[in-house]
Amino acid sequence: MPNQNLTRRILSVAGAAAATLALWTLTGPVAGHGASAETGGGVRPVGAFAVVAGSLAAGLAAWALLALLERTVSRPQRAWTITAAAVLALSMTGPLGSAADTASTAILAAMHLTAAAVLVPGLGLSARRR
Repeated sequence: MPNQNLTRRILSVAGAAAATLALWTLTGPVAGHGASAETGGGVRPVGAFAVVAGSLAAGLAAWALLALLERTVSRPQRAWTITAAAVLALSMTGPLGSAADTASTAILAAMHLTAAAVLVPGLGLSARRR
């Protein structure tokens, strides 16, 4: 992988984490509408660590998927975009099904969309053909 692609991928993963953390900061500490989710029978606030860790985990998993697609399909960018859209749709079941209230649903859904808005084009543009 050329250095430009490696740099783009690193920046995409880090950018997704930074963007979701910025959204968490604006909605939580700044605006006072902290997101919370129902887990294990209780309601827990979604903290900064969970936001960053979740974004980084999703970004690294996305990178791994793209690397696999580059080795197995002839048009990895197209396969990546289609797969990423499907994964985003599935990931939306989390905030839509486990958010503690309407504001949390909106905030958590926006975080998912924000991460996808950075990762899908950022990683997709770095895809190499087989």
